[in-house]
Amino acid sequence: MLDIKFVRENKDKVKKNIKKKFQDEKLPLVDEVIDLDQKIRELKIKGDSLRQERNQISDEIGALFREKKIEEANQKKQNVSKINEQLIDIEKEETELSENLKSKMMIIPQIIDDSVPIGKDDTQNVENERFGEPIVPNYEIPYHAEIMESFNGWDKDSAGRTSGNGFYYLIGDIARLHSALLSYARDFMIDKGFTYCIPPFMIRSDVVTGVMSFTEMDAMMYKIEGEDLYLIGTSEHSMIGRFKDQIIKPDTLPITMTSYSPCFRKEVGAHGIEERGIYRVHQFEKQEMIVICNPEDSMKWYEKMWKFTVELFRSLDIPVRTLECCSGDLADLKVKSCDVEAWSPRQKKYFEVGSCSNLGDAQARRLGIRAKGEKGTYFLHTLNNTVLASSRAIIALLENNYQSDGSVLIPKVLQPYMGGKKIIEKKN
Repeated sequence: MLDIKFVRENKDKVKKNIKKKFQDEKLPLVDEVIDLDQKIRELKIKGDSLRQERNQISDEIGALFREKKIEEANQKKQNVSKINEQLIDIEKEETELSENLKSKMMIIPQIIDDSVPIGKDDTQNVENERFGEPIVPNYEIPYHAEIMESFNGWDKDSAGRTSGNGFYYLIGDIARLHSALLSYARDFMIDKGFTYCIPPFMIRSDVVTGVMSFTEMDAMMYKIEGEDLYLIGTSEHSMIGRFKDQIIKPDTLPITMTSYSPCFRKEVGAHGIEERGIYRVHQFEKQEMIVICNPEDSMKWYEKMWKFTVELFRSLDIPVRTLECCSGDLADLKVKSCDVEAWSPRQKKYFEVGSCSNLGDAQARRLGIRAKGEKGTYFLHTLNNTVLASSRAIIALLENNYQSDGSVLIPKVLQPYMGGKKIIEKKN
């Protein structure tokens, strides 16, 4: 959410930013919020003037009572009552206008960074850099679900009976590989100096609206019936929410944390062969990283964070690339974002395995996350990045380490988490 003062003083810049995001239907909001802000400020001035008048009359009433001028004092008390009635009406109108202002402000997108490429949707995202040589072996690589089945490693049919579409059981070596990936990702980030955390897996609505846009919330979140609680779609939600309404000491910055959680997502509209395995599911597990820092440091952390994910996947012998998200593909709270994509030798293309985002002060402003420095209180910047999402990491690992005999090599860094096991072999 932008600062209304910024909108007031930079109306043309805010409108230009909306156009860059191809959201022209939101252009009228800019003039609407400026008009609402003007009315609210006028009401505040009027209210302050009435309070000053009331205080002055109250002093006069006190003096009249001391002089035993009871009738005159009572007449002035009637004036105070009228002022109080006016103030009640003003405060009510001010509250209504402020709520309307806030609801509109929360729809206006964050100002994107100048480096973000302009494009209408994800088809116009821009490849930045490749890491590792994408290899296509001279033998066929099966669909990842078929690879897991060959190890007796998953059961989708039973999950369909217990939970419906989009769920699965992982079994045996595949289940162990799943846990090994998450444990390795956890330790990888701890070694980078991040503090490990396991957060709540449900959050209240005021935290949800603090960390994401209404559009994202409707598309992703599962609501707990009869409760003001939502299942998290990523641990970033509750990790950032932890600092809601806090004033953080500058000498504790930056806050760098890595968190584990299950993730629950509606994934509305998913379809096609790639969606029938574990690529796009309602439940998976993830290791995440979040950073809360001073505004001047956020871009430095953005660069560090996506590089950590690249380094992790390269240590698993998986080629990756980074893809810069264009303006039209950026969620409204994001200043800049890139995806990390892993190579799929079966599909002969890359697919998303993580996303790194700088949200500027958008989440901090919504949630009241501030620091107090020499020049006063200011909003901090928040960033998040996927270290490893379990389901997609498994797909990338299986495909890139699949052998012609149907076995899968276990990368060296994962072997300690697999009890020293170096290879997963087909089951009879």
